[in-house]
Amino acid sequence: MPSAGRALPDVGLVVAARQGDQRALDDVVAASLPLVYNIVGRALRGHADVDDVVQETLVRVIRHLPALNDPAAYRSWLVAITIRQVRDWEQRRRAALNRDAGLDVIHNVPDPASDFAGMTILRLGLTDQRREVAEATRWLDPDDQELLSLWWLEETGEISRNEVADALSLSPGHVAVRIHRMKEQIQSARGVVRALRARPGCPDLVAATADWDGTPSPLWRKRLARHVRDCAFCGRLGTTLLPIDRLLAGLPMLPLPADLSAHFPSAAASPAGAQAAGHAAGQSPAGGVPTDGGGGPSALDLAVNRPRGLLPSLAVGVAAAVLAITTAVVILPDDPSAPSWAAPPSAAPTAVAAPSVPPSPSVRPSSKAPVVPAVSSARKGVGVWNFAGASQALANSKAGWYYTWGTQHPGISTPRGVTFVPMIRRAENVTAAELARAKAAGPDLLTFNEPDLPEQANMTVEQALDLWPQLMATGSRLGSPAVAWGAPDPQGWLDRFMTGAQARGHRVDFVTLHWFGADFTSAAAVDQLRQYLQAVYQRYRKPIWLTEFALIRFDSGRQQFPSQEQQAAFLTAATAMLGQLPYVQRYAWFGLPATGQDRSGLFTDGTEATVVGRAFQAAR
Repeated sequence: MPSAGRALPDVGLVVAARQGDQRALDDVVAASLPLVYNIVGRALRGHADVDDVVQETLVRVIRHLPALNDPAAYRSWLVAITIRQVRDWEQRRRAALNRDAGLDVIHNVPDPASDFAGMTILRLGLTDQRREVAEATRWLDPDDQELLSLWWLEETGEISRNEVADALSLSPGHVAVRIHRMKEQIQSARGVVRALRARPGCPDLVAATADWDGTPSPLWRKRLARHVRDCAFCGRLGTTLLPIDRLLAGLPMLPLPADLSAHFPSAAASPAGAQAAGHAAGQSPAGGVPTDGGGGPSALDLAVNRPRGLLPSLAVGVAAAVLAITTAVVILPDDPSAPSWAAPPSAAPTAVAAPSVPPSPSVRPSSKAPVVPAVSSARKGVGVWNFAGASQALANSKAGWYYTWGTQHPGISTPRGVTFVPMIRRAENVTAAELARAKAAGPDLLTFNEPDLPEQANMTVEQALDLWPQLMATGSRLGSPAVAWGAPDPQGWLDRFMTGAQARGHRVDFVTLHWFGADFTSAAAVDQLRQYLQAVYQRYRKPIWLTEFALIRFDSGRQQFPSQEQQAAFLTAATAMLGQLPYVQRYAWFGLPATGQDRSGLFTDGTEATVVGRAFQAAR
């Protein structure tokens, strides 16, 4: 099942939305909604106010988008805003409880139709121990529900630990301590869940729950966990529990409700989707907000009054509501500047050049033709070496990022909205000048290229580990050395490197992989690639960048290629599969040029795409 979070908008789309492209703004909001929905729904434990908090989050995101300094930091910024709205809701709820103590039962009752643990079980089809983990989350302390919403997404590969820390305004070390404590609470709750479900059950547990109303709570978790810990019968039930982290590996986010998903294609495709959703001028959209005759509610209606229920149900009429928000709330004459907490993290380097002066917040988007983003996905990349027309080919490829096996890209111009990622290729490249260029190039850094091959980086594990502190000193997010093969093999080159890095306290932020398939049958090749990626993730538990892949058979030093049609079919099927693996953060095809014998290449010159190139242009 595809992960909803993989649809987050790419940098080019965010840039276009920030510059006033209405269609891009619609797409940004539509693509952001699944992540916001998952964070808010789990943090609020399925409370009936989930819809309202999602609405308020989207409104705030749209109003302050022009003030976002770094479009590449959009995801971190979105998560931080969402958590702020969750905290604001919790403060309002607690204030209401203090004011109306007798209404405690009203304020704390979750919406039965929105219970997030129950929906996770039902809609993701969880079984056995994964089901028990989802049920155990109901027993957490309220403060840990917010942390759970982020940690769950981190474990499924949707967000990083640094993004969790930024959202909570804590250091990564402090976050690690809090997560450890929360996992212990979930673990004790799993034992309680299993003991309560046991048939035949424990007679002493039945007696211990005589006064319990059946509603999970932190207080009863502590009471029942004490019994489970001390009871020989109940204690044995928990001896086969697998680690929580393993159970969450590869688990997608909870998908949006079916009715909402059905509406999204038209909503995300163009502003005309509002008409199809019953959002015609003069009519009331699903939220009950009258339109202004221009395709959406007035800015005053939405941004000043902001009626509760504009997103009355995440399952009904949301497509119209999303379009209503984006067409009217973006810009108000009296819109305040973005608060400090809405700005991206100060440590996040700028990966995309932004206009020196953002569009005035007092001007509505013009009616000129919308700016069409140059890229189709920030995840999609390509390896590039210089050839005639390389810059134009890169722009035409619709790749969101690229690399050149170096810290520079001589002769190649970076298109608007595209990110260049530097690489320290060999040991001899670990110099002050190269490291400075790598640091200046962007927030991510690829490292030693195929150190297990004599014709490439040709390094020992110990040599790479000794040089690693100099790479860490750049402050960049570091990818592991990219071995040619055998990444998940015990005692293989990468395995020994990762073990040594952990022992020395070295930081490795993501695993970099290469994969070339020798089976030219698409279905078999895609399955082999998927199994390789899964084996690597299960071994190292880190996000993955697949930086070289294609169908190439290496036989006695010679390269054999499939037909262009076979290569294109594989590319199409493989990128669709990669979109279903939440821990695969980026991928890069090998490579852009289709010159000489490079028959997996995408372009013969700046404008002439091969059959494979046309498949790459369409991939996401």
